Amino acid sequence: MITTQDAVAAAERCTPEYRRNPHAVYARLREEAPVCPMRPPHGNETYLITRYEDARTALADPRLSKDMYGAMDAYRRIFGESSVALDDNMLNSDPPKHTRLRKLVSTAFTPRRVQALRPRIRETVDELLDGCPTREPFDLLPAFAFPLPIIVICELLGVPARDRSRMQHLSTAVARSGFDEEARRAQQKAEEDLHAFFTELVETKRGRPGDDLLSALTALRDDEDGELTQSELVSTAFLLMFAGHKTAAYLIGNAVQNFLTHPEQLRAVREDPALIGPAVEEVLRFEGSVESSTFRYATEDVEYAGTRIPKGALVQVALSAANRDPRKFPEPDEFDVRRQGTVHIGFGHGGHYCLGAPLARLEMELALTGLFDRFPRMSPADPSAEPRWLEVPFPAFRGLAELPVVLDPPGGAA
Repeated sequence: MITTQDAVAAAERCTPEYRRNPHAVYARLREEAPVCPMRPPHGNETYLITRYEDARTALADPRLSKDMYGAMDAYRRIFGESSVALDDNMLNSDPPKHTRLRKLVSTAFTPRRVQALRPRIRETVDELLDGCPTREPFDLLPAFAFPLPIIVICELLGVPARDRSRMQHLSTAVARSGFDEEARRAQQKAEEDLHAFFTELVETKRGRPGDDLLSALTALRDDEDGELTQSELVSTAFLLMFAGHKTAAYLIGNAVQNFLTHPEQLRAVREDPALIGPAVEEVLRFEGSVESSTFRYATEDVEYAGTRIPKGALVQVALSAANRDPRKFPEPDEFDVRRQGTVHIGFGHGGHYCLGAPLARLEMELALTGLFDRFPRMSPADPSAEPRWLEVPFPAFRGLAELPVVLDPPGGAA
């Protein structure tokens, strides 16, 4: 049985055991250290919140600031200087700036614009599956899960088709950053390249606007809130691209992995297509791609679950832990697409609730439906193999490093 001390050390260092099964670590922390002081590799005092009710409260607590410019020294130690230029956006701000930015972006990023993508997403799913081998083992992530969201978000933003593979490469380089010097240099170079790319693209949209989101944001004005500055435009474009790509790609992979290891749940969805919506929500609860929230910092001393978080300390909310809290979810470690009344926080909560949630849900629905309808006998390439999860510094993304499958294995029943 894992001890609390072992659980803290595993989470701090993201040990291989932790990456394989963070839920055992979170179960121990929820019971014995629900607000856990940690010292991750970045060296800043950080508190990890793991229970559902505390997590939901913390995500909307104005005393826990998202304005990382207010904690600049800590921010630079963690992310480096190059990140600053890309983080002038709503994710890293508090009201009133956050309110202004979110209102402006929401005006252009409408449900109508998202739903208008449905035919194109379905078409893209079919095109990608057309290019996949059916009888031979292959990795579903680079062939399907990764290119689908990058195509969608690039088309939404108005990124030229010739630049999409580059966007995927740079986004991956940023997401897999670490705390060693080599990883920092790779991250910095990717961020500098992304900043230069989006700066040039914004200028292009000013002179030759198209029917895309970035053109709409560039032209957007509001009588009360003015317009997005050049820095805000570039940073917002990066945020939408990065969040719209990596989180959706890992989420598709997690979903397929969980359905392949729970064939009775896959059978239920195939027999009743109306379950696809609840199935998407259950994936988000059970194995979401965003394991922990981005950093907040305490602007004053605050207390959660009897633990004092001192002013200036960093705070992360363990979304994956909260979404398996037995105080909120009966049988939380069971993957059940018929689960009723799921109110997970896979997309966050409060003012920073994920603006792209409708797009992520739509991509998941169409990706899974396309796969399950077309390849009802899809199976793991090696059913005995343990899944290989990403190695990332401190809880951030939860995703697979690879997903070997066979879409139409010879023999067997559908």
